[in-house]
Amino acid sequence: MTTEHFRSFDGTKLAIHRMGEGRPFVLLHGLFSSADMNWIRFGHAARIAEQGFEVCMLDFRVHGQSEAPRAPDAYPSGVLVKDVAALIEHLGLTDYDLGGFSLGARTAIHGVASGTLKPQRLILGGMGIDGLSQWEKRAAFFTRVIDEFDAIPKGDPAYFSMQFLKSQKVDRIAARLLLGSMEDLDPAQLASITCPTLVVCGDEDRDNGSAQELAEGLPDATYVEVPGTHMSSVTKPALSEAMADWLGRTVA
Repeated sequence: MTTEHFRSFDGTKLAIHRMGEGRPFVLLHGLFSSADMNWIRFGHAARIAEQGFEVCMLDFRVHGQSEAPRAPDAYPSGVLVKDVAALIEHLGLTDYDLGGFSLGARTAIHGVASGTLKPQRLILGGMGIDGLSQWEKRAAFFTRVIDEFDAIPKGDPAYFSMQFLKSQKVDRIAARLLLGSMEDLDPAQLASITCPTLVVCGDEDRDNGSAQELAEGLPDATYVEVPGTHMSSVTKPALSEAMADWLGRTVA
């Protein structure tokens, strides 16, 4: 694996982790996580790379080894889609596949639905219809985690999220600004995503609403369940096994 940095559209330095050789597959991680936590640590990137892919994993701004600017103007609407577009341009990709988990899936959907990102195939992990159309409610949960932080007691539904954010050493000022840059997506826009799509979700994962309903709203989607909750499914080999199997059976 190699790690490098590049400057995004506004000069923010972002990290890219690359593994394997072959067809480019861009992978995007979840909120307050990183490429290492979601894709490298539990072997997902390696499993996919073994199938003949170069797995290109971005650390979003405010995450992992990327910069976390604290200036409000570093967080325009749709900033993460702009960062992914900058990554695609930096790597010179014209024929590639795209995947993401949770926030990464949400970012990929916004990018493809708007026509900014044009992958041949798309994989959406840990994402349901509510995570697109009810972002304000989801953002309010994480804003509370940031604002109350150490005051959140054990047993509170937000406690585990607070502990995870703390373990990842996320800059809370930058994270709060990032949350404000994200907008809802009208489910009707899903009809514009015509590329073959895999929707894969834990069988106990309801954090972002119904993943099956998301798949039903896409013109060419396959729905697969794997074991686990929102937090545990991404630690199990079944996730990348499902992804690699679908990539191997689907024409790019």
